Amino acid sequence: MRPSAILWDWDNTLVDGWAAIQHGLNAAFREFALPEWDRGTVLRNVRRSLRESFPEIFGAEWERARDIFYAGVRACHLQVLSPMPAAEAAILAVATIGLPQGVISNKQGPLLRAEAAHLGWAGHFRILLGAGDAAADKPDPAPFRLAFPALGAASGPATWYIGDTALDMQAARAAGCTAVLLGDAAHDGGVANVAPDLAFPDAAALAAWLRDPPVR
Repeated sequence: MRPSAILWDWDNTLVDGWAAIQHGLNAAFREFALPEWDRGTVLRNVRRSLRESFPEIFGAEWERARDIFYAGVRACHLQVLSPMPAAEAAILAVATIGLPQGVISNKQGPLLRAEAAHLGWAGHFRILLGAGDAAADKPDPAPFRLAFPALGAASGPATWYIGDTALDMQAARAAGCTAVLLGDAAHDGGVANVAPDLAFPDAAALAAWLRDPPVR
C-alpha cells in the first residue's frame, strides 16, 4: 500500500549523529569510573530514551549523569552531524508527492529540532517529537498520538513509521502503523530479527519506490 503519511526515526535513519552521543556517554562514564563505549557498542546499545536507560546504568545519580551527557552532546552535536546517504532525497521524495511527514525520536526534543534546523530540513516536517515531548517515549505510542493530528493522519497501515531498529518496529506496531525498516539492521541482529512489515536496503531505494511505486 502506498502510504498517506510518513513518520521517521532520526538517528541512524536520517542522520549520523553518533559521534556526539558517544562523546556525551563517555563523558558520563568517565565521571562515574565506568568503561567507555566504542562506536559499535553505542550502536548496539542506544535504543531507549535517556529517562528510561540512565537509571539502570547510573542508579540514584542518573540525573547528574544526564546533565554531563547532555553537556557533552550539546558541545559538539551540530559540528559532527551528517545526513545518512540519500536521506535528503527520501525526504524530498515524500515532499514531492505531497505526503505529510514528521519525526519521532528518542533524542531529546530540543536537540532533535536544533539538528533539523541546522540541516535545513525543519520545514519539511509538520512535527518533530523527541524524548520528553510526550508523556512517555517510544516504543510507547504516546508520541504517535501527538503526531497523528499534526499530520492529519490516523493509526493504520497507511501511516508508515520508518526506522532502523527492532525498537522502531515495535513502536510502529504499538501505534498501529506500518513498520518500515531502512537498512540491513546489522547492528540489531539483522532483518529477520527486526521483522519489519516492509524493508528497504537504503534511503535511495526508498526514495525510488516513493517516486514510482510498483503496480500490483
